[in-house]
Amino acid sequence: MATPPPTPARQVHPVDEVPPVRHLAAFGLQHVLAMYAGAVAVPLIVGSAMKLSPADMAYLITADLLLCGIATLIQCVGFWRFGVRLPIMQGCTFAAVSPMVLIGTGGGGLPAIYGSVIVAGLAIILLAPVFGKLLRFFPPLVTGTVILIIGLSLLPVAGNWAAGGVGSPDFGEPKNLALAAFVLAAVLAVQRFAPVFLSRIAVLLGIAVGLAVAV
Repeated sequence: MATPPPTPARQVHPVDEVPPVRHLAAFGLQHVLAMYAGAVAVPLIVGSAMKLSPADMAYLITADLLLCGIATLIQCVGFWRFGVRLPIMQGCTFAAVSPMVLIGTGGGGLPAIYGSVIVAGLAIILLAPVFGKLLRFFPPLVTGTVILIIGLSLLPVAGNWAAGGVGSPDFGEPKNLALAAFVLAAVLAVQRFAPVFLSRIAVLLGIAVGLAVAV
């Protein structure tokens, strides 16, 4: 009697694969740094536009990071009908930067920004089921265009930081622009030519190389 062929092992979907611990550590560190930079950038932009004092700026950044941490826990663990229950880190959206700057500089200050964010959050919670049914009317072309517009609107901020920061005595000097260009080139080179694992941590490597050169 012939022996039946062995049953092939079930293939694991790439989404469900668990990388080695050393890879997980590198991916996690890159994710934290990318999220931290994005989360801190928003209060820095809003606070700078409002000309906040250093103490108020620190308070704004601390509040932002605290709420990002709470939102991350809700997204990962889930609470009732809230949270996607996926291993993500919740940052701060840049889409609200312009409205917050307009509200804050229009005479309302930080209390007006906090109040508007609370009201907008409650409105989104109530309208989330409706938006969920409308997603089919927003193809990738629409969502991609919106993200592109947000990125273009933030180019001046990135340009000012690359030049050394507004108000810096060496603002716009070639050494600052050269360092920013070098970091960008390093990230692109790793992303394009490095092995798969290294290409996935291109941002982390770019930050490390840029820091070493700056020091």
